[in-house]
Amino acid sequence: MSNPQKPRPVVAIVDAYSSAGHLAPLFHEAGYDCLHVQSLEQPPTVFGTSFRPDDFLSTVVHRGDTARTLAAIAPYAPVALLPGAEIGVELADVLSQALGLRSNGTDLSIARRDKFRMMETVRAAGIPAVDQILATDLDTLLDWYGPADRTVVLKPVRSALNDGVSFCGTAGEVRAAFERLVGADSALGLRNDAVVAQEYLVGAEYYVNSVSLDGKHYVCDLWKTQHLGVNGVRDLLGGSALMVRRGPEQDLLTEYAFSVLDALGIRNGPAHTELKLTPQGPRLVETGARVCGAMLPLLTRAAIGESQLEWTVLAYTDPEGFEARRHTEYEVARHAVCVNMVAPEAGKLVEFPKMAELRALESFHDVLLKVRPGEEIARTVNDMTYPMLVHLLHEVEGVVTHDYMTARYLDGEGFYDVV
Repeated sequence: MSNPQKPRPVVAIVDAYSSAGHLAPLFHEAGYDCLHVQSLEQPPTVFGTSFRPDDFLSTVVHRGDTARTLAAIAPYAPVALLPGAEIGVELADVLSQALGLRSNGTDLSIARRDKFRMMETVRAAGIPAVDQILATDLDTLLDWYGPADRTVVLKPVRSALNDGVSFCGTAGEVRAAFERLVGADSALGLRNDAVVAQEYLVGAEYYVNSVSLDGKHYVCDLWKTQHLGVNGVRDLLGGSALMVRRGPEQDLLTEYAFSVLDALGIRNGPAHTELKLTPQGPRLVETGARVCGAMLPLLTRAAIGESQLEWTVLAYTDPEGFEARRHTEYEVARHAVCVNMVAPEAGKLVEFPKMAELRALESFHDVLLKVRPGEEIARTVNDMTYPMLVHLLHEVEGVVTHDYMTARYLDGEGFYDVV
């Protein structure tokens, strides 16, 4: 008579969308089953088809009643609960704390999602931060802006994917951006009742992707981004290049990023920190207490053998293993660039006439299509409207740089056949 198979321990993931959709299979490999928790009754359409229901035992839908959601989760007795996409961060804090699991707690939850409070919390910790104002009325905003033209950034208080981010160089542009944002819904379905206005930070932008365990942080990967002035957007992300782990820039950025994580109470789990390296030193753009989006961890894995996804799973399933490996540093086996292709116009996409030339690049690794022939294509103005992301990978950095420049040249009107 055979013994019944012992049930596997369960990990709960809140909003397993975008890159977080790749966490469940890794938990499975580590010997865990996964439960999905959906923070909204209707998830934002921007997450599209990134959710894979077959990876989960079930989905618990949160309908605003925390006690009822906890009761629905209880039979699964999860040993860990973590956020997937940005919209799940606050609910994950509440649930993990209530269940007595490893958590970032709820004391600073709002500061991890509210862009204004995030910056003020960082500043209060003695960390240099951007000058900003939270504006619910236009007069207050214009008083802060002042009489002389200068560049500032307006953004929703709570959003993601660069939704609603506006670069303004005159009082008129500030006024127009404010009127466009306030009262409108963000990409995450949240009503904008106020805007955050910040000074424009001069300098290149970087990503520091990390995983933390009980307040100890590990850098999984660092990226330097390149931006374009195109389609009426001052700073549209054009691509990002994986950096080697050590160097003067990397050391400055890492030290600053870790201080930000500490200030925001990010003690456990993944974080995606966006920084600018200004003439005055590093400055925070924003931090997300979740894995890096845009499937960038998949390219990281191909370049260095593992990514923030694997480190997240290790932290939650094998704390001793995480601690033992935390002092090692990643090594770049192959150089990597993610190219964000930029569509110049909207309409119905017929085809990509130069796709064969793109695929023929020596370092071509993969292409993540967001729009396919026959579908509607949007003019690229933010993270939600890139028609495709191109992953380049090669042992020789010069080959990747060459192909990055070539891809940038191929992109544009001749790359898209649009009706």
